[in-house]
Amino acid sequence: MTTITVLGSGNVARALAGTLCDAGHQVVVGSRDPRTTAADWAGSAPRVTGLHEAAASAEVVINATPGAVSLDLLTGLAGHLAGKVLVDVANATAADSAGFASALLYPGGSLAEEIQRALPDVRVVKTLNTLHDSVMADPAALAVPPTAFLSGNDAAAKEVVGGLLADLGWPAGWIVDLGDVRSARVPEAFVLMVGSLVRALGPVPFGMAIAR
Repeated sequence: MTTITVLGSGNVARALAGTLCDAGHQVVVGSRDPRTTAADWAGSAPRVTGLHEAAASAEVVINATPGAVSLDLLTGLAGHLAGKVLVDVANATAADSAGFASALLYPGGSLAEEIQRALPDVRVVKTLNTLHDSVMADPAALAVPPTAFLSGNDAAAKEVVGGLLADLGWPAGWIVDLGDVRSARVPEAFVLMVGSLVRALGPVPFGMAIAR
């Protein structure tokens, strides 16, 4: 059992926190407004608390906050995150009028790289950001096996994240380690295709898959 904090309280946080609880982990949800979030999450297993308390209590922290605010939020928690594994599942983008990603906030780089640069003592691993939230913890729901990518500088941290992915239903053969954190920039750019894919396919769950 691992103590895991999920920062954020939207659909991504719900998908990951619930399944990780079911897998036997102790899960804490960190929110800027814990009272409102606790009411919204009433009846669910994870405990809801403020961001600082949540980050301090965890062995592993999952960044499920909106990517546009993630860097500022996480740097504000630096003292609680040092030495910990930080799983970054967010995409930092500007949005068009329909709410779809229209541009990367860190062109030529990635949110994961910016987090690692700002928090050098944190072991950042990027994953799951190329998938609809409903698929992150239920990859077998898709007709074609999707791919979960790993990007990060710390091999031991990636092993920890690989174990959590297994708890979320990911077979080892569906997980691809791309290398160090710089490799996160390519899968992060996948989000720029999402608007076009939704217009072409309709609002159905999907994710990136590597055919081989």
